[in-house]
Amino acid sequence: MNENILLLKNLVIEYELKRYSIRAIDDVTMAFKRGSITAIVGESGSGKTTLASAILEVISSPGRIVSGDVIYFQDTKSKNFESDENDAGFATKINTLKPKQLNHYRWQECSMVFQGAQSSLNPVMTIFDQFSETMMVHANSETKHSELKERVLRRAKEVLEIVNLDVERIMPMYPHELSGGMKQRVMIAFSLLLNPKIIILDEPTTALDVITQDSIFRVLKKINREMGVTMILLTHDMGVVAKFADYVGVMYAGKLVEYADTRSVFAKRLHPYTNGLISATPSIIADNSALKPIEGTPPDLMALPSGCPFHPRCPKAFEQCPLLKPKLIDLDGHLVSCHLYHKEDLKA
Repeated sequence: MNENILLLKNLVIEYELKRYSIRAIDDVTMAFKRGSITAIVGESGSGKTTLASAILEVISSPGRIVSGDVIYFQDTKSKNFESDENDAGFATKINTLKPKQLNHYRWQECSMVFQGAQSSLNPVMTIFDQFSETMMVHANSETKHSELKERVLRRAKEVLEIVNLDVERIMPMYPHELSGGMKQRVMIAFSLLLNPKIIILDEPTTALDVITQDSIFRVLKKINREMGVTMILLTHDMGVVAKFADYVGVMYAGKLVEYADTRSVFAKRLHPYTNGLISATPSIIADNSALKPIEGTPPDLMALPSGCPFHPRCPKAFEQCPLLKPKLIDLDGHLVSCHLYHKEDLKA
């Protein structure tokens, strides 16, 4: 079995406007290991949500994948996909799937917990009705209504128990009757409804208190470890990343600037932007007097600076940085895109 479940290969995504194009994702290559929790971090506008949209093939118009691929690796050959068998296993290019195949892929292979649970739930439908609708859309057309209802109740009980909610109490309720933490747990249960292999989590604890946040992340960690579900976490919170993620990818201006296992990223902080994110994170046990914010603001994607896009804010910038875009290089399994490590460019 391939150790990777998902691969983004030289992915470029642009939003084409009348007079110009905005490159939201710029040549990103990243692998997601099967059964792991990978955090994608970066400031707002760095490309995290666009990356997640590409994985589900739901990029909003006028955005589109200009080049590159999103490749999904199945355990075995699936009748739902036209898969290419190679040394990496059964590989499917998600950005080439037909509508019927995409319908199977979404929720049954890869699901998502969207930011803001309140806006994700239908306010005029009970939780049971919303569970039923989701399963009905993806059910076999030959399944009888009575069988489907029984299956919904059985599966709803299973997933709601996983997130520590009482099925008898929750199923007849409307979203406005639930607390913020309960809504988020319901959305996590939704994402598990059809037994997906991958779950994308877009800021899953936004606007929740720290105690509820910790409780939800413990539930997610349990799902990951006991059920083997691969998780992709989009977040700004480096504290959450340090505690729950196995791997970290750091995004800046649509580019992947650093990627490694979590311990290595926090210990080495090879890219100055990564160091800035970690140095700006407060702690309840450390001395916060040394906190340093990253100076300046994220760049305008319509007017990116020349060379390395981070150089106007970088404390370690030197004469090479405004001239050339750094390449992503591999330093013993630790990926980084920075001229500090591009000796071959310095000799040119």
